[in-house]
This record gives sequence, structure tokens and C-alpha cells, in this order.
Amino acid sequence: MESRTSVKQVISPSVSIAIPVYNEAHYIEKLVYSFLATLYPNLVEVMIADGGSTDGTQDIIQHLSTEDSRVRLLHNPQKVQSAGLNLILLHCTGDIFLRADAHSDYASDYIERCVELLLESQALNIGGATRFAAKTPFQAGVALASKSFLGGGSAKHRNPDYDGYADTLFLGCFWRKTLQTVSGYSTDATTNEDAELNLRLQKLFVDMNQIPSQDTGVQQNLMGKTYGAVYVSSKIKVWYYPRNTWKSLLIQYFKYGRGRYLTDVKHPKYSPIRGKLPFVVISGTIIMGIISFFVQFLQPFFKALILVGLLSIILEGLRVTSKFSKNFSKEIWRGVEHQLPSTLSCWFFCVVSLTTMLIAHFAGYAYQNFRHNILKISGW
Repeated sequence: MESRTSVKQVISPSVSIAIPVYNEAHYIEKLVYSFLATLYPNLVEVMIADGGSTDGTQDIIQHLSTEDSRVRLLHNPQKVQSAGLNLILLHCTGDIFLRADAHSDYASDYIERCVELLLESQALNIGGATRFAAKTPFQAGVALASKSFLGGGSAKHRNPDYDGYADTLFLGCFWRKTLQTVSGYSTDATTNEDAELNLRLQKLFVDMNQIPSQDTGVQQNLMGKTYGAVYVSSKIKVWYYPRNTWKSLLIQYFKYGRGRYLTDVKHPKYSPIRGKLPFVVISGTIIMGIISFFVQFLQPFFKALILVGLLSIILEGLRVTSKFSKNFSKEIWRGVEHQLPSTLSCWFFCVVSLTTMLIAHFAGYAYQNFRHNILKISGW
């Protein structure tokens, strides 16, 4: 409680919360009320950019705006998140631009902590680690898969205990003027817009601090190992609800793969290698399979490679499920208590999710690569 009071006593920059939405009628009211209940003294607006919802989301927001004038609805004709966030950036008035996601839960002190860390760290973007929550067995499997190194769990912003600089993070809290300096989010980045923005913020930080571009260590430093553009804090707590169906997860990671390719093309020197790994590994496996079809003595090696790959996913699913089984009900499960999924169920859906994530990401990356290099189509 002391730290929350200290924000009031020292400085209270105005805050605008930015929420891009589409068909979020089941979540938006609870989310907005949770932010309006903050103890932070200078929340000036909760701005919601709606991409043409058809489920009554806009009506709910309009009603909320009559209850509290800080709630504002903007219409996002481009529908994508990056365009909605830029629309909010154009109209918001707060000193601080705080991004939020409709499919997430936030700690009661979320705003206070974000403001404190933005002031203390002197970073250009700060946020908390991506904690995962689930209400169904499939969602639990996705949450566990996301904690695996195969599912991106090796990223610093996936570690809830990490405090320090990183290459990117979930959501974000910025000074509004900083976002305006880099022209906001890239609308070319239909997905992966956070990672793409953070790479530009890293470059801005280098320019602001006059770090020599010829420095051989700049690339490493830009990945968050030395310089402070993007900061992750364990004090900032937010829980994300992943996709709830296999089809929606497949589509999400296919789009992630496409977005990652576009980011890699735009920032070839500074994009993290983990974003390329699914494409590199699976492409290599496919090439070996094609070669082994013509060179028979390679066939046993190809079959062994496939077997090792499948076993790796199955065993990694078992490892991560076992690791979080003890505290699963406290850390991840948000569903009905008597519907808590079994360890076997979590393992199964974790393996399914990991396989889907890797293949869909590869397919999206390969598809965008084909569009760019063969069809000569730039952008999304």
C-alpha cells in the first residue's frame, strides 16, 4: 500500500487507457469497471476503439459512457488492433498511454504499478510478464504450452519473476509523446505489432542516448541486454486468457507467423532469432524429407528425425504440465472449481497446442515469405 500512496504523493501524470476491441460483449463491461475502480488519482479516460462489433459491444460501451464520462467509444473502420490503437493515440489526452487487452484480468494496482515503473526505470515502454489464465481444459493446455520453451516460454516477458530489460513485452505503458515520436503502431503489422513497435523503440533509445551505430555490441544491446528501451517488471500483474478452440489457436498462430516474417523483413538486424526457429527447423525437416525420397539411405535418418521431433513435443508437454501441476489451480485455473481438468487432460491439450503453435507459425511465416519473394506482394 505504501508504494501506491507514494505515486499520489510524488507525481500523478495523467493516464489514458487504450483498448482495441471486436465482439467483446462478454468481457468489456467487467474490464472497464475494473479500471474505473482504480485508486490511481489521475485516470482521465478509458478509450475503446471498436472494429465494428456485431454482438452489442458498442451498446455496452455507450451505456458505460453515460455512467462515467471518462469512457469513450471510437469507431475503428480498419478493424485491426494497430489501427485502433493509433486512432486512440490520435484522440487521447493523457500523459501516459496504457494499452490494455479485453481478454485479460488486471491486478487492482495495475495502473499504479505501471506509472511507478515508467517513472523509475526511465524506459520507453514498461509492462508486466504475460501470466496465463484458463477457464476450460483446452485453454489450460494453451496456457501451459505458452509457458514451454517450444511455445515461446523462453522469452523474458513470459517469466513472471523476471525484472529487467527485454526485447519486447505484453501490452505496454508509454509516454504518449514517445509513441507519437515513432508514429505509433505500424498498420502493416496486423499481428506482431507489439514486437515491431518495440524494435523501433529500441532504435529510438539508441538515437536518444547517442549510442554509436558502428558499435559491434549494439545488436546484442538492442535485444535488451544492456540498454533500457523496454522494461519488464514482476510487480505489474496481468493475466491473459488464450484462445479457447483449436481453430482459433490455429488462425492466431498462422497470423503470428505472417506478422513475424513482416517484422523480420522490416528489422532484419534486430529481430530475435526465436521468431524464426519454427520456420527454420520445420523447413529443414521438409527439405530432408524430400531429399530422402530420392536418396534411400537417408530415409532412416529422416524417420528418426520425425520421431525425435514428436517425442520432444510429447515429453516437453509432460515436463511443463508436471512443473505447474502443483500450483495449477492457484496460478492458472480460473474456471469452476469442480471442473478442474486432470493432469492427463492438461498434458494432452498442451501437446496439441504446442504442435498447433509450431506448425501454424511455420505455415504463416512460409506463406508470407512466398507472397513476398515469389508473388512480389509486399505487406499483409
